[in-house]
Amino acid sequence: MPTEILVRTQGIVKRYGRTQAINGIEVEIPKGIVVGLVGPNGSGKSTFLKLLAGVLRPDAGTVTINGLPVGIKTKARVSYQPEIDCLYDWMTVQQVLDFTATLVPDWRPKRADEMIAFLNLDRGVKVRHLSKGMRARLKLVVTLSRDADLFLLDEPLSGIDPPSRLRIIKTLISGYEAGRHTIILSTHEVAETEGIFERIIFLDKGQIKVDADAQELRSQHGRSIQGLFEEVYQ
Repeated sequence: MPTEILVRTQGIVKRYGRTQAINGIEVEIPKGIVVGLVGPNGSGKSTFLKLLAGVLRPDAGTVTINGLPVGIKTKARVSYQPEIDCLYDWMTVQQVLDFTATLVPDWRPKRADEMIAFLNLDRGVKVRHLSKGMRARLKLVVTLSRDADLFLLDEPLSGIDPPSRLRIIKTLISGYEAGRHTIILSTHEVAETEGIFERIIFLDKGQIKVDADAQELRSQHGRSIQGLFEEVYQ
């Protein structure tokens, strides 16, 4: 049975003034895997995810999700968590959930309830009173409680305390349905996340340096993805 391609990019380019953030990336990502998008700050990870999410448009090339050009129809099947915190400080945790449920038709309240319990979030606490780690947990609930085909997570562990990092990783594992959901997670915190990746894409200056099956990459080089990361970007 042929592999069903969920994400396809062909020669995409994105510039910010004279800076070329994405330079001719061509990639195909099948449905139902977890992809690690790794690289140092400024390598193009966030821009690449924004192009897939439809937040940005490429200056050249094409992006398709499920065979459709990125647009209104694809946005309905993509759940995107930006690195920037977009939560409203005046809302309680429960109000954030209720508000999000009015915005997305594929909201899964049962999944949200499970994650709220597992992540130890208090529904009555206002966002402004949450620690950075707890805000990161809430962002994850908002993102993963949808019944989307593609989940895009931009640096979900950046600057987060170790207990929250562990909870976030466990939540990703528990909610992932192999063969159905595709997760692309960008990070430069490779050591803690590499165990969940099935495929690894190394970005550098807007170009792909490595794109390979995670286990095969470890076997071929006899070291961890973290070790390879340090070698590639030394």
